[in-house]
Amino acid sequence: MNVSVILPAHNEADKLETAVRKLKEEFEKLNYSYEIIIVEDGSTDGTFEIAARLSEIHPEVKLLHFPERLGKGKAIEEGIKAASHPIVTYLDADLSMDLKHLKDLIEAINNGSHIAIASRLLKQSKTKRPFTRDIPSRIYNLLVRIILGSKVRDHQCGFKAFNRDAVLAIIKDIKDNHWFWDTELLILAQRKGLTIKEIPVSWKQGEDTKVKLGRDSVYMLKRILELWLRK
Repeated sequence: MNVSVILPAHNEADKLETAVRKLKEEFEKLNYSYEIIIVEDGSTDGTFEIAARLSEIHPEVKLLHFPERLGKGKAIEEGIKAASHPIVTYLDADLSMDLKHLKDLIEAINNGSHIAIASRLLKQSKTKRPFTRDIPSRIYNLLVRIILGSKVRDHQCGFKAFNRDAVLAIIKDIKDNHWFWDTELLILAQRKGLTIKEIPVSWKQGEDTKVKLGRDSVYMLKRILELWLRK
């Protein structure tokens, strides 16, 4: 199989090299043809220099550099557009999820699903995250299911795979550029009848998170209501 992996990278200087190394090791075990696309998104901590060096050393690594911050969602979108392969996956550079699940998501797309997502909220999943993050996440996902009619359980886990052609037809309609991008993508995909497969995973909360609970909770609720009005 031919797979493009997108690594959105905003101030990930302390994680990026490890993420690329572990991804290369995993793909070598899987024996897939692959590329790793680092989307460097307005970093100020030396991430760009590290990404540039990695792209020079490793022929499988491509770099997209944006000097001004795009937002995580928009960075993923640019990576999808630049991908060379029909199966595209993205994951967070902190590698909170066990990479053994990479094969599960990729094979779900190869077997006909349009989107495959890692889900921390399935019964079979094994997660380690603090109470202060787990409860707000469950409340958020419940609100999305109630207000927007979603059938998905976990909209925000930072590990998803796509049929590139199917998703390219949707991302032009996505309004949000940041944290809500994932949710908006999944809601629009369901409205268009695309198939989404949720996969249970082993997942551990990263020590460093860019999410600010109070500020981002208000922002996400506002985006839910805006998308509801777009029905």
